[in-house]
Amino acid sequence: MTTSTPRAALLLASLGFFLITLDILIVNVALTSIGRELGGSTSGLQWVIDSYTLLFASLLLFAGNLSDRIGAKRAIGWGIAGFLLASVACAIAPTLGTLIGARAVQGAAAAVMLPASMALVREAFPDARERAHALGIWAVGGAVAGAVGPVLGGALTTLDWRLVFAINLPVCVVMLGMLLRVAPSPRRPSRFDPVGQVLALLTLAGLVFGLIEGGAHGFGTGYVVAALVVAAASLVGFLVVQARGRSPMMPLDLFRSSGMRIALGVGFAFMVGNFGSVFVLSLYLQQHLGLSPLLAGLVFLPSAACSIVGNVVSGTLANRFGARVPVVAGLTTMVLGLVVVIVSAPFDSWVAVAVCAVLTGAGGSVAMPPATSVVLASVPAERSGTASAVFNTFRQVGGAVAIAVFGALLADRAHFVTGTQVSFVVAGAVILLAAVAATRIRTT
Repeated sequence: MTTSTPRAALLLASLGFFLITLDILIVNVALTSIGRELGGSTSGLQWVIDSYTLLFASLLLFAGNLSDRIGAKRAIGWGIAGFLLASVACAIAPTLGTLIGARAVQGAAAAVMLPASMALVREAFPDARERAHALGIWAVGGAVAGAVGPVLGGALTTLDWRLVFAINLPVCVVMLGMLLRVAPSPRRPSRFDPVGQVLALLTLAGLVFGLIEGGAHGFGTGYVVAALVVAAASLVGFLVVQARGRSPMMPLDLFRSSGMRIALGVGFAFMVGNFGSVFVLSLYLQQHLGLSPLLAGLVFLPSAACSIVGNVVSGTLANRFGARVPVVAGLTTMVLGLVVVIVSAPFDSWVAVAVCAVLTGAGGSVAMPPATSVVLASVPAERSGTASAVFNTFRQVGGAVAIAVFGALLADRAHFVTGTQVSFVVAGAVILLAAVAATRIRTT
């Protein structure tokens, strides 16, 4: 008989978050090499990132429902297996189109894993104070991915960019083995919302496609306008279905809690600043400053170390001061980091990039675990999977939109520095608005 402990569930959930985060950050440093071998413009390379985040964001709500329906343990097992197979396809992709397609499958598998990982933590740690610390440790999975992702991506890309996907295989195998030590999860009857799912996918696909292709070919182009119109119409339809449907995938009553609404905005803003900045700075270091993939990855190493510390201490800060203080302080620190690059970008300093990455990484790592706690505290236990999915949908939409918009601003290589500065002004404004909203988080 296998033993089951909360630690086993927490370790598995943390590894899942590690794997999901790793496959966004590790690829950023490899983009230049991928483009050199497989071809493709800046918009094509954006799709290597956004095909992942698009399917990830689009399916998270469905995945939260699935986690509640079949149990978090089974759902995360399905996600791990799918991620393993998709990673193999990425590693052997012969063309850019094939790679983009395999990345989309990876994103779908990641969507299944993430809500299940958060639900496992919720099930293993019912006490709110213990859960705050557990979520900080869970978030360390993402911070460690931030630590090893750019550096490991740079080192592996120096040998062969395909290794950045092959490295997932042993991690997936270890996770499948660990699954045996996790207690079975409860299953809760839950209906699927196929109409809502289709409309959500159309909304996000139309938006991301319109932003990426609009930046590359002009927002007045016919198919770009059509994509954005489809996105707007689908969004309206989605909200109508969620308001009137019998089994909505995103129940609108979740938004009645002010804490939930604020946390969703914080999650969106964090991803705009975090994943958006890693995308921009990776290109800045390699395409503008001419650094190798390995050296570009090493620039992010101090940031990742600070992020690990921030995630570890965030639970203690939240228990002592409440969620409001670490969330506001963390977001404000992220803004300061972005300001460093806005001011220093014309001077071609990799040191300034490292300082920016330290501030944004440390600030985000302090802010996000308490924001996640606010989400889970806003709903009863039986809705934790759905609430986690909604929260992470907003996060991933923030990342996808940031990469689409910032990629458009960087498309003109002659004005790369200006595009970098404008990107960070946008990110800083979004994060600052979220910080102001976070001052209204209630302390208990």
